Amino acid sequence: MITAEQQKALSERVEALRRYLNIDARKIELEEEQLRTQAPDFWDDAKRAEEQMKKVKSIEKWINGYNEARNLLDELNLSVEFYHDEMVTEEEVDAAYAATLEAVEALELKNMLRQEEDSMDCVLKINSGAGGTESQDWAQMLMRMYLRYAESHGYRTRISNLQEGDEAGIKTCTIEIEGEYAYGYLKSESGVHRLVRVSPYNAQGKRMTSFASVFATPLVDDNIEVYVDPSKISWDTFRSSGAGGQNVNKVETGVRLRYMYTDPDTGETEEILIENTESRKQLENRENAMRLLRSQLYDRALQKKKAAQAKIEAGKKKIEWGSQIRSYVFDDRRVKDHRTGYQTSDVGGVMDGKIDGFIKAYLMEFAEEQENN
Repeated sequence: MITAEQQKALSERVEALRRYLNIDARKIELEEEQLRTQAPDFWDDAKRAEEQMKKVKSIEKWINGYNEARNLLDELNLSVEFYHDEMVTEEEVDAAYAATLEAVEALELKNMLRQEEDSMDCVLKINSGAGGTESQDWAQMLMRMYLRYAESHGYRTRISNLQEGDEAGIKTCTIEIEGEYAYGYLKSESGVHRLVRVSPYNAQGKRMTSFASVFATPLVDDNIEVYVDPSKISWDTFRSSGAGGQNVNKVETGVRLRYMYTDPDTGETEEILIENTESRKQLENRENAMRLLRSQLYDRALQKKKAAQAKIEAGKKKIEWGSQIRSYVFDDRRVKDHRTGYQTSDVGGVMDGKIDGFIKAYLMEFAEEQENN
């Protein structure tokens, strides 16, 4: 049975959310934005109208999220009163408290995603590290983990490039994850992921350590202007076939985009390489490769704006000892994030996509720091 202190603390958190989220002001803003959608010529400019509807829905979601937490709190308070009158059981009160707490924590976490890019879709690229088959198998396990995570949160996924390993696993893959705040949540996954396990590929049954890197960037749309110098682009085409199945389409013609990026601050030149093998049509692959290039260029400009160059360089460390952000130790049944100290013994659950605890711990610790950059 919950205590009076727990009930009071939860009430205070809901009231704090009303202030943090500016619910009263958002309600007024919602009325104003809805009025704009009622203009006679509203749909004359379809693109502008879609942006306006998107803005209205965004405001509505914040208000609805708060209203849900408020209503659950009211139900909890009512349940406590009924319990004293012996009209409900202790278990029912505890269940009402758990539901309210879950809604409040979800809204608190979402409130930490205040950066412009946080609400965008996400491009997740996974590369296997040195170590051949073992690391390539690990990269494929991570790919499955993120696909399961996306599925459990109702996100849409599309694999735009996949290169299979020599014997098993994958060398690299690029996943486009579309859904509300996909990048805001998954930006915490950028870095090197370390696996320790008894290798199924080692005849002596020795413990092996493998590495794979994950890079998350926001996926830009046509509403965001990103300059791409056409003189620095070159294209290659190649024939390729995917692994099949529901996630990867077999393709006939892949494209390889090379872009010579020049750092505006240092003058250093670096080649950005993007491969796309998603579609059977070369034109569609070219269009998607350009979208991925714009996403990368946007991300670079974003990181510079936030004065986060040191973090970017840290993410480019060689995939080896000392640079990992998270360790997955299968034999000891432990997954630990080295940035936050958060860990769990539910290795199987993590590999099935249950990584919300790691994401929440990261945002709770670093969201304010990122906002101040």
